[in-house]
Amino acid sequence: MVDAAQAAFGGIDILINNAGGYASRPWFETTPDTWRQFFGSDVLSAVRMIQAFVPAMKVAGWGRIVNVASGLATMPRPDLADYAAAKAAMVNSTTSLAMALAGSGIGACTLSPGLIMTEGVEKVLRAAARERGWGDDWNVIQARWFADVLGSTSVKRLGTADEIANMIAYLASPLADYAVGANFRIDGGLVPSVN
Repeated sequence: MVDAAQAAFGGIDILINNAGGYASRPWFETTPDTWRQFFGSDVLSAVRMIQAFVPAMKVAGWGRIVNVASGLATMPRPDLADYAAAKAAMVNSTTSLAMALAGSGIGACTLSPGLIMTEGVEKVLRAAARERGWGDDWNVIQARWFADVLGSTSVKRLGTADEIANMIAYLASPLADYAVGANFRIDGGLVPSVN
């Protein structure tokens, strides 16, 4: 993949690490293999990409790395413990990466989205709605989800992929020169934290 990206673009100066997946299961039904899977797909895949592309960024004297984590890194749930722990490791490793890159012209930060309207999220929410007896109407499911499960969120809707893309565009631009090592939550107010 690294060779294909170098050939296609002649070099990479912006790296967005957004690989990963999730599976909801009770804490005591997680296994060492599921923990290993999430750390491999979410953390180690980002480490491999960073180690592959940063040397050329250092030579160029400029670059951006945005690691996509999750609001669950800050506010984990017992049914996504392995996934949330991997995302927390991503937030932590990004901070140390930013310190290691100090003075190089390369900025690194983390973006932690909340619930974003994707096919995967819709599938999970529809399955949860069936278990709760909420029916199949998508508008009803969303309203019940925010009223009954996520009542603390201030926006009371799912985020969109465009909202995440807009934030990534900012963080990847020279406008974000001073936004280094931080974890930016874009979650509609879901995570009740000042940090």
